[in-house]
Amino acid sequence: MTFLTIYYIIRSIIAIKLSNYLPNRMIAVIETGGKQYLIQPGQTLKLEKLPAQVGDSYIFDKVLLKAEKADGSDVKIGTPYLDGETVEVTVEKQGRARKVTVIKFKRKVRYSKKRGHRQQFTQVKVK
Repeated sequence: MTFLTIYYIIRSIIAIKLSNYLPNRMIAVIETGGKQYLIQPGQTLKLEKLPAQVGDSYIFDKVLLKAEKADGSDVKIGTPYLDGETVEVTVEKQGRARKVTVIKFKRKVRYSKKRGHRQQFTQVKVK
């Protein structure tokens, strides 16, 4: 594959991802749980566990980017965070994800370990 082919493939993937967002609504990038999320009002997300009860409001103050429209107009970019900008969400659910099984095995020495882990999550809806 040539460089241009790869470039067009990546560009089309980005366009498809951004087409899922409504163009006339606010978008923001927040940071929580060591990850960054691109969000829009009305969107439902599964995040790392947050210290909040079901039905409570939670405010994210680590906002990296905020745009009034998804088409890229009126964009504010933080260094690294925007001062005074917050995003409010409502906690819909606290739960645990499906079990992930971790198996360690070494042949010829009769060594094997099997462990399971269920990650806790919080499902939120952006206001």
